Amino acid sequence: MDTTEMLLETHVGSVAKLTMNRPGARNSLSLEMLECMFRAIQDLSVNSNIHVIILAANGPGFCAGHDLKELKMMRTQPDKGRTFYEETMDKCARLMQAIVTCPKPVIAQVHGIATAAGCQLVASCDLAIATDTARFATPGVNIGLFCSTPMVALSRNVGRKSSMKMLLTGDLISADEARAIGLINDIVPENRLAVETEALAQQIAGKAPTTLKIGKEAFYKQIEMTLSEAYHYTSEVMVTNMLESDAEEGIAAFIEKRTPNWQPLKGE
Repeated sequence: MDTTEMLLETHVGSVAKLTMNRPGARNSLSLEMLECMFRAIQDLSVNSNIHVIILAANGPGFCAGHDLKELKMMRTQPDKGRTFYEETMDKCARLMQAIVTCPKPVIAQVHGIATAAGCQLVASCDLAIATDTARFATPGVNIGLFCSTPMVALSRNVGRKSSMKMLLTGDLISADEARAIGLINDIVPENRLAVETEALAQQIAGKAPTTLKIGKEAFYKQIEMTLSEAYHYTSEVMVTNMLESDAEEGIAAFIEKRTPNWQPLKGE
């Protein structure tokens, strides 16, 4: 179904694909696009029929970041655009956090360029598959607008030296380099991008939804903790997970050499 003209939503089994559809603007993140994507992620988060989400794009590139034409136009406002800029950055931050806190794994399907907030989108997703011709950058420094919010997601996925080099130079990096520094997982030929991303999504969608939710939440919480705090917290998570019906079913199915019958997420 169409969420709006600028964001298309399709479902294949328990996998949902959200496709940015502003090809003429290289899928730049206008305020409306940010709102549409946020609502879609929120809706899919509580849809018990969906276990995995793919974030893709139409046109020549994945996403060129914020809509600079829209931002420039707002300078004519009495406050020189401050109110609009605050709303835009707030909506962007909420979208990125919604991806991270979504109980369903989110996979970026990347082709062409992913720059600035577009690179932030890739870094915010749990996994990312890109074509061998994809390129990534945080080029705000080149136009006098440091990529401070993209830096949050980038620095939490990529080492400090690699993050700072991207942020300070604004240079485009190749898919090979993006994989080497941990920004993306896999590189595939362009004609295999959709197929390979769908295959990965379907593989993950076959796991227990409750287990995926528990694991994803625990991953992002423990990574901000000290070593001892992380072990204490994840030990508690393991006990909670062990008491879930899916763990009981999964262990029994393994021992009995049969396919497990997973339960839908609670509360959905």
